[in-house]
Amino acid sequence: MKRSVIAMGLVLLSGAAMAQSKGKVPVKKKVVATSSPAVLQMKTALDSASYSFGSAMASNFKGNGLTALNYDLLVKGLKDAFADKTPLLSREVAQEAINKIFIQAGQQKYQGKISEEKFFLENNKKVEGVKTTASGLQYMVMKAGNGKKAAVTDTVLVNYKGMTLKGQVFDTNEGREPIELPLNRVIPGWTEALQLMPEGSKYRLFIPYQLAYGERGAGENIPPYSALIFEVELVKIK
Repeated sequence: MKRSVIAMGLVLLSGAAMAQSKGKVPVKKKVVATSSPAVLQMKTALDSASYSFGSAMASNFKGNGLTALNYDLLVKGLKDAFADKTPLLSREVAQEAINKIFIQAGQQKYQGKISEEKFFLENNKKVEGVKTTASGLQYMVMKAGNGKKAAVTDTVLVNYKGMTLKGQVFDTNEGREPIELPLNRVIPGWTEALQLMPEGSKYRLFIPYQLAYGERGAGENIPPYSALIFEVELVKIK
């Protein structure tokens, strides 16, 4: 968008009034004209694509909670990469910095949600029958089984229902056959809880976001930083 710059002279009214009272004519200050900033023009497909790349990147970053970047260093990074220059940071350090800034942005964006769910879990641990482990996992025994317990390397057959803290069901296998799962390939809260459950048990799990899908979430129904509730029945250990 074009912006016009208007150069304005500053008139000292009090000084002018005093000068006129003494019969003197006030001296006008010179108005210094400033040049308008150069307007970027998109004359070629490369021009349009370059602008679009920047716009798309910013929209994506903004959607993940970032509100600003060091634009000089951003451009330098682009130029260095295209010129095949040695990066100023190693790949490991660069990835760590990217992860850190997105985590900070996400925590700021979802601070209200994080606080609300922390409050829920703090109060839930006081409910009769709810037990809390060292990791922060909370569970309630709905049905006690008397079979053996699974190891982290086992595969299990389970029935389950997953809900948000407000009770909205986002996934279930109700009305279908038990689902087969390897314990070392599920969310940490499940891995821990299913090793506590004797075969034949049914537990209600209250899982903090750190033991669920973390700062990334999962699909449209599980936003980032979501604490979750699961009802899980351990049908069989294979």
